[in-house]
Amino acid sequence: MSKYVIVGAGPVGNAVAEILLARGDEALVVTRSGGGSEEAQRVALDASEAAELAELTAGAAALFNCANPAYHRWLQDWPPLAESMLAAARTAGATLVTASNLYGYGPVTQPMTPQLSLASRSGKGRVRAEMWENALAAHRRGEVAAVEVRGSDYLGAGEQSHFDRVLPALLAGKKIRVLGDPDAPHSWTYVGDMARTLVAAADDSTAWGRPWHAPVAADVSQREGLTEAAGIAGLPAPRVAGIPGWQLRLAGVFNSTIAELPEVSYQFEAPFISDDSETRAHFGIEPTPWADVLRASLAAAGAGVAAAA
Repeated sequence: MSKYVIVGAGPVGNAVAEILLARGDEALVVTRSGGGSEEAQRVALDASEAAELAELTAGAAALFNCANPAYHRWLQDWPPLAESMLAAARTAGATLVTASNLYGYGPVTQPMTPQLSLASRSGKGRVRAEMWENALAAHRRGEVAAVEVRGSDYLGAGEQSHFDRVLPALLAGKKIRVLGDPDAPHSWTYVGDMARTLVAAADDSTAWGRPWHAPVAADVSQREGLTEAAGIAGLPAPRVAGIPGWQLRLAGVFNSTIAELPEVSYQFEAPFISDDSETRAHFGIEPTPWADVLRASLAAAGAGVAAAA
C-alpha cells in the first residue's frame, strides 16, 4: 500500500482518490474545509502553506495538484498555491502530478499536441503555462519529479462543466444558450478518464518530465453533443444558440465568473481539438465510450437515464 496526497476535492480530485482507494492505497485529500470523498482521509489545510503541506506529504509517492481556485481569482491564487505544492513535493521527495488544461496554448489553428508551444497571452493562459514551466525547470534541475496531464473541457463535472451545466435546460425542453459558436468542433474530457491518466502518470517514471493530454471522449460541437444527449434521454433535438457577446458582457457585470468568460471564448468560437494519441500509445488508456459519458452526465443531471456499468 502506498500513500498519496491529493490537493482538491472537486470532481477530478475525488475521482483520483476513488481510484487509489479501490486498489488499496492510502489517499489523503487536502482542502481548506476538510471536505472530500468520505472513504478518503480528509485533511483541513491551506495548501499554500508549504511547510505544513510538506509535512503531510512526507512518505507519499505522489502529490496530486487537483486544486481549483475560484475562476475569477486564478491570477491571485494560483501562483502561491502552485509554488507551495512544488516546494512541498520537493521537500517530501514526492512526484508532483498536476491536473491542468489547454489554456496555455492560447488560440490555435491546428490540433493541440503536448509539444505545442505554450504561447497564450491571456492572464489565465499564462498563469497555467508558468506553473508548468516552473515545475519542469525544477524537474530538469533534479529537484523534483514532475508530470502534468492536460484535459479539455470536462464532462462529469456538474456545474464546473460548460456541457453539464446546460443539461437541466435540455431536460426541461428549454432553449439552450452556449458560449461561442454552437457548431465549432470541440474536444471533451471525461473526468474519470482524466483521473485514470493522472494516476497512470504518477506510477510511471518514464512519463515524468513532460506533459500529456488526457484521453478525448469526443470531438464534437456543442450542438452535436447536446443533440446526442437528447436522443439518449428520449427527447427531441434541443434548440441551441450562442450567447451574443454583448449579453455575456452584461451578465458579467453581475457575476464574477461570467465576467471571466470573454477571455477564453476563443476556445468555443473555432475548432479546439486536443490530440491524445501519445497518451493512448504510451499508457494504453482509451477514453470511456462517448455514449457512456453522456449517460453518466444525464444521470447526474437527474434525467432518469441509467449510467453504463
